[in-house]
Amino acid sequence: MSSAIFERYYREIFTDLTVTDEESDEIKDMIRETNPPPDKLLWLRSTSFRIGTEFITTDDDDDDDKARNISLLKAINAIVHAIETTTMAHTAEGSEDDFDEAEVEDFYREIYSDLAVDREESQELLDFFKEKNVPPKDKSIWTRAAAFRIAVEFLSDEKAENVQLFRCINSIVDAFERSCMTPKPYNLKKEKMNVDVSLPEALQTIWDLDVNRLTPGEDYTIDVQGGKKPFWKDDAARDPLFTFVNTKEFRRKTYHTFIALLDNYTSEVGVSEKVTHKERGENQRFLDAIMQTAPMQFCHAYCVEHGDDVPKSKQGFMKLLDDIWFDLYYRDRSAGRDSSGFEHVFVGEIKNDQVSGFHNWIRFYLEEKRGDVDYRGYIKPKSYSDAPTDDNDHVLTLQFNWNGVPKKVGTSFVGVSPEFEMALYTMCFLVGEKENIFDIDTGTDLFKLNCKVYHMGKDKIGTSYVEALEHED
Repeated sequence: MSSAIFERYYREIFTDLTVTDEESDEIKDMIRETNPPPDKLLWLRSTSFRIGTEFITTDDDDDDDKARNISLLKAINAIVHAIETTTMAHTAEGSEDDFDEAEVEDFYREIYSDLAVDREESQELLDFFKEKNVPPKDKSIWTRAAAFRIAVEFLSDEKAENVQLFRCINSIVDAFERSCMTPKPYNLKKEKMNVDVSLPEALQTIWDLDVNRLTPGEDYTIDVQGGKKPFWKDDAARDPLFTFVNTKEFRRKTYHTFIALLDNYTSEVGVSEKVTHKERGENQRFLDAIMQTAPMQFCHAYCVEHGDDVPKSKQGFMKLLDDIWFDLYYRDRSAGRDSSGFEHVFVGEIKNDQVSGFHNWIRFYLEEKRGDVDYRGYIKPKSYSDAPTDDNDHVLTLQFNWNGVPKKVGTSFVGVSPEFEMALYTMCFLVGEKENIFDIDTGTDLFKLNCKVYHMGKDKIGTSYVEALEHED
């Protein structure tokens, strides 16, 4: 899905501050054509507000000024309506008899009164729609549209105040959608499902399908600092690797369900792991979320086509994913089952006073933010012909200490979504070899990578990670 296409189209819509029936149908057609996954719906809606603030007007003629801003609000509402009716379904089970329109309107006025929605008010909004005044299905459109209608009462002749008002409306709509609606099931379009390709080509395909990947310089920034050889003892990086991450992006479903898994494990190999009922539920929610994405749906189709006994059904494939990634096994025979593929690859383990696994950038950022990771520099390329390591690279070979324990060399993707890495490692495990060499064109760089896969027993992932072989600008 091209973000720029929607940004341009929103600006076209706002130019004349009207949305005709024909334009509304065009928006719906664009959404159907681009087929955004559930994690992109928040972006689609929030961007309509963000672009809309560019068109807020203030001049000396208050009446004309307010009329234009009212039209702008109506245009944003029309876009949000098109998004909701095309991609979402109402799930709240409110009763017509219990629903109080006046209470909803008064609550909106209370929210707008100070032109700010803090964390406490965000929770109040969720509770309001979930428990206090749950909209019935036939009041879904009214509930969302009322947020815009009541906002008109709070329009100001100060642009900064109107920008804050628009953000408040977006917060209300966000809470309403999270409480009362759910994305319709996502299905990757058939034309994107060309599985009659080699594994290296298929791995480039899942990169191209990763619309939830973050953008360097916009969603996050890194400071690679100095390079070193793995055996050099000196610290080549005085500062953290990550200088900025827009953690609002972690609200995307595949991200926040992934992050929920990271505290479910004990890092030391040889210490038995215990999986609680709550943690099993978190595993399931993560698998549910990633299976609503293009990379994992392509992964499933490709593995069915090229693998042995890979279940064709979604539920069967999710059971297979659960088995190969989350089933516990013995990594150290001195204790009980102490490890899993997911723990090793994404969370990291400590064995023989060395960090083992730990190949995920989100985990790295969160641990670095807590002060538990000390980034010590990137590993210098093996060849002088390689492109220099810089801050927009999506693949980084680095050295770090985790809670004082060293990781002498490890390679991680940076900025990619959890579903991309799950798809890549799963495909190499199910239909690849122990070593799988492929090229990834990231749009700014070309990397030749080797995805290494080691089995634990016959049917579990022991580890999987990439090694950077070549790097070109």
